[in-house]
Amino acid sequence: MPRNVVVTGSGSGIGAALTALLRAQGDRVIGVDLHGGEIDADLSSPEGRSAGAGAAVEAAGGVVDAVVTCAGTSVPGTAMVSVNYFGTTEFLTALRPALAAAERPRAVVIGSISGTRPSDPDVVAACLAGDEAAALAHAERAVADGRARQLYPSSKAALARWARRTAVAEGWADAGIPVNVVAPGTVLTPMSAPVFADPEMKKLMDAAVPMPLNGYLRPEDVARAVMFLASGENSHITGQVVYVDGGAEATLRGSADS
Repeated sequence: MPRNVVVTGSGSGIGAALTALLRAQGDRVIGVDLHGGEIDADLSSPEGRSAGAGAAVEAAGGVVDAVVTCAGTSVPGTAMVSVNYFGTTEFLTALRPALAAAERPRAVVIGSISGTRPSDPDVVAACLAGDEAAALAHAERAVADGRARQLYPSSKAALARWARRTAVAEGWADAGIPVNVVAPGTVLTPMSAPVFADPEMKKLMDAAVPMPLNGYLRPEDVARAVMFLASGENSHITGQVVYVDGGAEATLRGSADS
């Protein structure tokens, strides 16, 4: 029986690859993107998140079988906080009742290997406290201090911690909703294209994210891992950060943190 799957960031990269795979197996995908999705929504604002979530629930007839949040930005700036973190957590929280109405609901968040890199503790703490105004204020200070690039790992580190906390919180595991994070290494997407185009940036990226197993990822490689976690077959995996990274996390952190 076809499932209703809501995918944010469905227009490109991992979201587009996932949408194609889900539709190929007969699922109904409700794509949410800034432009060109079944639902157009600006996830950088509370109003946009609320409107997008409401429209998604309406399109699904009140029952959502799975939500996968792929929307994000890698452009250094405060949007890394408003889109990557709050655009995920608030949107997913708004869909929780519709997920709970499904027989086998699933939630998957796209994180990043970058979440293991140094982050801004004030930004992370404010995100986890649900204080968007404070998080953006700390993010603005980071930008002013020349630390804008630190906001991406900060948003992804906070996202991983939120997912682990939320997975076992009331209304999630007890409602049969697994919540997991898929954290990719370097993916060949339009978002990463500028980095590949700059030889110096590519060199830095390769040093920061070593991928000894099969090199760079295609969006489909990440989407296939998401497919299982978002499927009804995933009965007991929750609160996990699954690194789909060609060995980057194991290389960087070794066995001491296992």
